[in-house]
Amino acid sequence: MAENANSAITKEKPLETLPGQERYVAPLEETPLQQVDSVDEAAPATSMWADAWRTLRRNPLFIISGILILFIIVVALFPSLFTKNNPTYCSLEYSLDGSSAGHPFGYDLQGCDIYSRVIYGTRASLSVGILTTIIVVVVGALVGAIAGFCGGWIDSVLSRLVDIFMAIPLLLGAIVVLQMFKTTGSVWKVVLVLALFGWVSTARIARGAVLSSKNLEFNTASTALGSTPMRNLFRHIIPNSLAPIIVIATTSLGSYIVSEATLSFLGIGLPSTTVSWGGDISSAQSLLRTDPMVLFYPSCALAITVLAFIMMGDAVKDALDPKSRTA
Repeated sequence: MAENANSAITKEKPLETLPGQERYVAPLEETPLQQVDSVDEAAPATSMWADAWRTLRRNPLFIISGILILFIIVVALFPSLFTKNNPTYCSLEYSLDGSSAGHPFGYDLQGCDIYSRVIYGTRASLSVGILTTIIVVVVGALVGAIAGFCGGWIDSVLSRLVDIFMAIPLLLGAIVVLQMFKTTGSVWKVVLVLALFGWVSTARIARGAVLSSKNLEFNTASTALGSTPMRNLFRHIIPNSLAPIIVIATTSLGSYIVSEATLSFLGIGLPSTTVSWGGDISSAQSLLRTDPMVLFYPSCALAITVLAFIMMGDAVKDALDPKSRTA
């Protein structure tokens, strides 16, 4: 009886006509639709890399650091364009002389032209940084990708290996290894030693990126179309995980240049016959009180180079990882 009465009331008085619940709907011609989310169908499709490049081009930090890095690369590749003096030619009669025509930075304690040594020292420091970064990215990305993609005992073994190397500080491990193998120093020797202890950070980043990418829809679709796991890894997963790897590689390049300078400063990095900023800083440390400018010029070149790569790393991070941007 109660149900029949309620249904009768509902039929006689619909819900919208109940007191206090009246609704007003404006006519369509009074409220025309707005094209808020309209999409230009004729525009070409964009990708993450295209969006990142568009962001980078508008970032003053990227423009400034890019100009500095381009200039540093030109100096490293073509030092003869900036100086005609031989950086290894030294004469004690010019010891600690001031600046003169063709020698704007003066001479060091051994009578070597400081300006030419700063120019030619760019090549050694930049070579160590770039070569170390390439090896670290290749080895670290490969180890991290395999660990994250395979999982199971492979992931456990590789993760424990990463933990072991992570427990060893970069400079301390490099000092110990270089002291153990006291052979003729070279750029490749320093590069391999730095890469030996530097790949672990890239491996951890790559593992996390692959873990978040391997369960996405594109991997499932590729598997459904008959693609093998290894093909998925190298063709789809790793390319879609490169963004954080590129960010850490750009930022770490400056730290490898500093590490080379530190090792050369301690006398266990590049040999004394190789012109490098670290070696010149080490030779000039005793003149800090009497002739500080001898120490200042190579230190300033090192600081500007490292600062340029750090600025580039920050700009790339903002472009590839929008969540990291500060408000």
